[in-house]
Amino acid sequence: MPLLTRIRGPRDLDRLSLEELDQLAEEIRSFLVAAVSKTGGHLGPNLGVVELTIALHRVFDSPKDRVLWDTGHQAYVHKLLTGRQDFAGLRGRGGLSGYPSRAESEHDVIENSHASTVLGWADGLAKANQLRKRDDHVVAVIGDGALTGGMAWEALNNIADGDRPLVIVVNDNERSYAPTIGGLANHLATLRTTDGYERFLTRTKELLERTPVVGRPLYDTLHGAKKGLKDFIAPQGMFEDLGLKYVGPIDGHDMEALESALTRAKRFGGPVIVHCLTEKGRGYEPAEQDEADRFHGIGPIHPDTGLPIKAAAASWTSVFGDEMVKLGREREDIVAITAAMLQPVGLKKFAEAFPERIYDVGIAEQHAAVSAAGLATGGVHPVFAVYATFLNRAFDQVLMDVALHRCGVTFVLDRAGVTGDDGASHNGMWDMSMLQVVPGLRIAAPRDAEQLRAQLREAVQVEDAPTVLRYSKGVVGPAVPAVGRVGGMDVLREAGTDTPDVLLVSVGALAPMCLEIAKLLDKQGITTTVVDPRWVKPVDEALAPLAERHRVVVTVEDNSRVGGVGSAVAQALRDAGVDVPLRDFGIPPRFLDHASRAQVMAEIGLTAPDISRQVTGLVARLDGKYGRATADEIEAARD
Repeated sequence: MPLLTRIRGPRDLDRLSLEELDQLAEEIRSFLVAAVSKTGGHLGPNLGVVELTIALHRVFDSPKDRVLWDTGHQAYVHKLLTGRQDFAGLRGRGGLSGYPSRAESEHDVIENSHASTVLGWADGLAKANQLRKRDDHVVAVIGDGALTGGMAWEALNNIADGDRPLVIVVNDNERSYAPTIGGLANHLATLRTTDGYERFLTRTKELLERTPVVGRPLYDTLHGAKKGLKDFIAPQGMFEDLGLKYVGPIDGHDMEALESALTRAKRFGGPVIVHCLTEKGRGYEPAEQDEADRFHGIGPIHPDTGLPIKAAAASWTSVFGDEMVKLGREREDIVAITAAMLQPVGLKKFAEAFPERIYDVGIAEQHAAVSAAGLATGGVHPVFAVYATFLNRAFDQVLMDVALHRCGVTFVLDRAGVTGDDGASHNGMWDMSMLQVVPGLRIAAPRDAEQLRAQLREAVQVEDAPTVLRYSKGVVGPAVPAVGRVGGMDVLREAGTDTPDVLLVSVGALAPMCLEIAKLLDKQGITTTVVDPRWVKPVDEALAPLAERHRVVVTVEDNSRVGGVGSAVAQALRDAGVDVPLRDFGIPPRFLDHASRAQVMAEIGLTAPDISRQVTGLVARLDGKYGRATADEIEAARD
């Protein structure tokens, strides 16, 4: 009987011998490869933390002791050891989340899946333990990549200002998505490659004690100069200068060494860092040989070869990446910025073509935005490519550093709208609401690959204001041609009558769905004009006069309904004195559970049948087919 099937909770690990623990680690790696190759998910990070996770759960008593995971994509092993071994529906509706989930287990605490936050959580929990006189331990696991984020260092500064028990485990695999960069990465690299102060001092003591007369006094002198010598031999002094005890570096795949180090840290009684060296993708040859990201996040693959089951089609990300290379060749002033996500946001080709014009700032979106403002002021045009959900972290910098100073910076938001399987915090559903309040900022939402290329070029021509280009996750759809132009808006479908019923405002990649809605409405005898604003902020001046010629305005967007494009259009119509009922369709203001994109869209009613049915009802009420429309119904339609 496999050992893994006998593990129902962390305390089941206590009775295993060292040999059995090694066998369990091997079984877990085999399980992960077999399971994640079917569903897709974060394979490489979890293969790298098998022994570390086992050791954590043997040394600490979860859930009494809080084991916290930064970002959480590396928590699959933690799930296996806490009674969750059905991975058949991983990241799918009704299956396990790809991140920690309080709904799944009392062993899970942080769900946000955004990097560099775990130390702030740990600081707060340790303070709460102290205030409530609890002896619970708090353990925070953070990767070296996440330590490039400023929030981590803000937390460390506060953690060090106290004597509260708190164990910080640095999972150092030299990577976040890709190899970790920056000064901290260099410092950790020095720690990895240095022989270590303690071993140096031990060998020195042995040597000097065999030296007559001067040996012992010289050793005492060296030992008295411990701090300076320690910095020279193994510069962990950076952490100790902050007031943090440092243990390491530890082989993150040596179970005995890990348990010994964690046990010492547990007994210390104050804040301590345990520096563990791990190998992302360990034990699975295709991942170990993948220099790009060691199978950080994968789709379904053949487990024997690691090759994708389906050939990759052109994605929004790849279209952007190819066009950036073309722009880079045409304009020497174009530079690119990424926050530790060179490959995921499509900038790898640009980096290869123009290595001197790419800046990877680490997991530091705030810094990226401010640095972009400086670059723009210095006479170049920066393009900062980032997941839409991660721009949330840099809102103040977009507002006060970029927009206030009228800097020509282009923000490219990948994974905008519903992303689905990565769960609540990866949906890019807030950007168009959040950015509506930024003076002067312009937002483009391309509907297809051709428009992405065109609008990217339009965006980088703007030198006196920030511009934003947002697009979806996954495969880019077929071209959606325009049949006309009104102002700056593309007309995608004419109503075919001088007295049309519905003006349907389609935002971005939802254009094919909006055309389908128009067809369904047509079958009900409802005439519809479909327009794509292209630039959704500011609202095109031609929209209000066009809306006035219709009986109803409908907006459809892959963004929160609160403060989004629908709200902006409604305000523009009010300002223009156009009194036409408006119905906005978008994402409701709630956190969305993980499922496929199609399943999430169906759940929230963002499908052609759902929308056409509601619009049909609205028009019918206006026609009086179901009784005369009341003032309340008309007002509800506007809202």
